[in-house]
Amino acid sequence: MWKPDRGSKKALYQQIADHLEQRISYGEFPPGSLLPSERKLADRLGVNRSTVIMAFAELRSMGIIDSRTGSGTRVSATKWGATPRHTPNWSRYAEGGNFLPNLPFMRRIREALIQQPSLIDFASGELAADLAPSEEIAKLMSGFQYTSYLGYDNPQGSIPLRQALVDYLEKYREIRTTESSILITSGSQQSLYLITQCLLSPGDAVAIEDPSYCYSLPMFQSAGIRLFRLPVDSQGIQPEEIRSLFKKHRIKMVFLNPNFQNPTGTVLSDASRRQLLDIASELRLPIVEDDPFSLTAYDGNPPSPLKASDKVGSIIYIGSFSKIAASGLRIGWMVAPHSIVKRLADARQQMDFGLSVIPQQVAGQFLQSSLFEPHLDRLRMELRFRRDLTIEALNKELPDALAYTIPDGGLHLWCRLNSAIQDGRLLEETIKRGTVFVPGSVYGSDPGFVRFTFSRPKTEDIERGISLFCEAFRQLNN
Repeated sequence: MWKPDRGSKKALYQQIADHLEQRISYGEFPPGSLLPSERKLADRLGVNRSTVIMAFAELRSMGIIDSRTGSGTRVSATKWGATPRHTPNWSRYAEGGNFLPNLPFMRRIREALIQQPSLIDFASGELAADLAPSEEIAKLMSGFQYTSYLGYDNPQGSIPLRQALVDYLEKYREIRTTESSILITSGSQQSLYLITQCLLSPGDAVAIEDPSYCYSLPMFQSAGIRLFRLPVDSQGIQPEEIRSLFKKHRIKMVFLNPNFQNPTGTVLSDASRRQLLDIASELRLPIVEDDPFSLTAYDGNPPSPLKASDKVGSIIYIGSFSKIAASGLRIGWMVAPHSIVKRLADARQQMDFGLSVIPQQVAGQFLQSSLFEPHLDRLRMELRFRRDLTIEALNKELPDALAYTIPDGGLHLWCRLNSAIQDGRLLEETIKRGTVFVPGSVYGSDPGFVRFTFSRPKTEDIERGISLFCEAFRQLNN
């Protein structure tokens, strides 16, 4: 007689449910037939009765069996009809596949924000509505006329947008490139996805910062990529660590966010930049530079990207509209060797046949308009103000309970709590009180770190949101 495998990673109740479903589908238990009682089946299979109860509950949830008090458990007659037929086991499909779901904390945060729209949101890494150039975009679109054919566009992205980006990158980021070396993507995240899926193979080793936004993206694990850490301090990473990882693990690529790094807000030092480029050239090692925050530099003097000093073509440069304008436009870009751009454009075309042509045209017009620079000036001023409000509230509420480094740009404040508190308990306590943040462990750090995104809440809600967080912290710290 079949028995569940106690050495399997699959739960015993799930094994039992799957086995019974298979036997029912084979007609061994016809529609309407009586199944063994929970106690008898538990004795036969050598498991606790509670395990069988869970297995039956799983089958009932799919409509395969019915249970009635005094009548036992039977195979559903109404669901199966004359012959064994039923819907697919969608729960197993949902749990399958190679692409992993978001981290549990991120799913919990998203669920809370959907269920409680009034939450003061320090978690979502985007701009608040009043920081986006809504009026500027509306002004551009008031005279908008799209005269070209509204069909699939160039696989690399709109030519006018790529031409606008050539000028933008040279003016604002000191990067000289051509439109043929630019790929338009649906934000930075699609750029990273294309790189992990098309340029790397399962089992490849890559280096990422520690902590890093990359840890919050299961796409790396979904692609079977092995991640190795580059610790981040106040000066960014130590480039010699890359050489060490290359020798030990033969890393094939390095992923960096050197300017106002997410989540720490640090900027890679000039000395480390020079050393990093030398090591990358020596090892013939590609670097993926994610640069979404540079133009938010509060003093108006953004740090140069690594790509601006790249003389040998070691760097794939990723940028986005999301952190400086509007995430809803879904406009990102990648600057890479033409062979790489062609390869990734081909892959992206298989996914979606390219982006919508209208947001691309709007983005291109905005970059070239006289409205862009005033928007950046206003954005920087507002972000600095919100950063200061957040720090002031934390200093008022928890003057001796946390530590942080004041960022000079970006959207985030990275804090270390001086007490050991479980991330999950702290998150749930803050949600109960009406606010939400991101636990630092999401980004690969040890417990006790938190990231506040001060660009997302309304200005008038920042002090109250921080106060609610601190109430939760004090409650757990007592």
